[in-house]
Amino acid sequence: MKLDAKAMRYMSTEDFRVLTAIEIGSRNHDIVPASLIAQLSHLRSGGINKFISDLIKRKLIASESNSKYEGYKLVYAGYDYLALKTLSKRGSVASVGNQIGVGKESDIFVIAGDNEEQAVLKLHRLGRLSFRNVKNKRDYFRPGQSPSWMYMSRLSAMKEFAFMQVLHQHGFPVPKPIDQNRHCIVMELLDAHPLRQIEKIGEPGKLYSELMDLIVRLAKHGLIHGDFNEFNILVRDDGSPILIDFPQMVSTSHANAEFYFNRDVDCIRTFFKRRYGYESVLYPKFALDGNKEFDLDVQVAASGFTKKEQTQLESFMESELANAPSHSDEEELPSDEEIVYADDYERDEDNNNRDANSVDDNAAADGDSDDDYDDIEYDRLGNTIRRKRSA
Repeated sequence: MKLDAKAMRYMSTEDFRVLTAIEIGSRNHDIVPASLIAQLSHLRSGGINKFISDLIKRKLIASESNSKYEGYKLVYAGYDYLALKTLSKRGSVASVGNQIGVGKESDIFVIAGDNEEQAVLKLHRLGRLSFRNVKNKRDYFRPGQSPSWMYMSRLSAMKEFAFMQVLHQHGFPVPKPIDQNRHCIVMELLDAHPLRQIEKIGEPGKLYSELMDLIVRLAKHGLIHGDFNEFNILVRDDGSPILIDFPQMVSTSHANAEFYFNRDVDCIRTFFKRRYGYESVLYPKFALDGNKEFDLDVQVAASGFTKKEQTQLESFMESELANAPSHSDEEELPSDEEIVYADDYERDEDNNNRDANSVDDNAAADGDSDDDYDDIEYDRLGNTIRRKRSA
């Protein structure tokens, strides 16, 4: 999905006010009526239609009708802009460069922050492809509530960021997490290549052992990756592995922990045998090597990603896994971050395009200032829940 960040400079404060109003209204409405948008945005009902029309033309919202009324809903492009606005105010995103990766459930761009250092922006997009088959599995939602792909994408990003923070703090080989808002994560840009793209390895046994040790080390810290395969492992030039993509990570206390652990091990064994002709009789077993010695799973819960949110996302992921078709080697879908570190990636292109896609302070990326409101309520990640303007 294209992310045209330069269009943000043409958006007014009122445009962002309307976008935020639709986001807030979507929590209780599948489609948000114009009267509620006017109420939440504190704009006159008569003038709200112009801003709504402009946002529809920019494809940031969509118009829909039901049996009772006509209303509007946020689409991913509008959600992108709300997240970028917040990240730009924090200084995490100052400019957006080229799209450098497309995955099953995400889009990936190179960006730069206020410090001008390049980083990776990952936008979670659940529902685009492989998660569509769980729309009818709603037992983890309130009765009558439809699953929201944006809400689940936000949970996915929150979970990945929380796990990445804890793992990085404890010395695991993962990208350095920088910031997160809504469905977006900003992380360190690494000079490495996906294992799937590497045809030959000088010492496959050494890398195999390091990967198996990493699976065991995670388990001893109370965690199981859940998707430990050639798509989600990067390899530096010195041969050291880096682990990415954490939305499916679970605790070793999970009911299906042994299944996930064994699946991670089998993925590596199968890949090394198929790609490098390497097979070892030595591999970890959950019963012997899965004894927890540390409680990183507890630390993740303490970081703000609650048990309720974890349960919702795990139910969502397990429903997808139960219904997802198997893929042959030729049919394998790209990893979320597979193309980020590909050989044809050239950072100079992004420097050349940086000015063209700048998200500057005067462009409405900064949007509606909180100074305009007396009563503002945020959730723990800084997203607006309620705002009240003084009379």
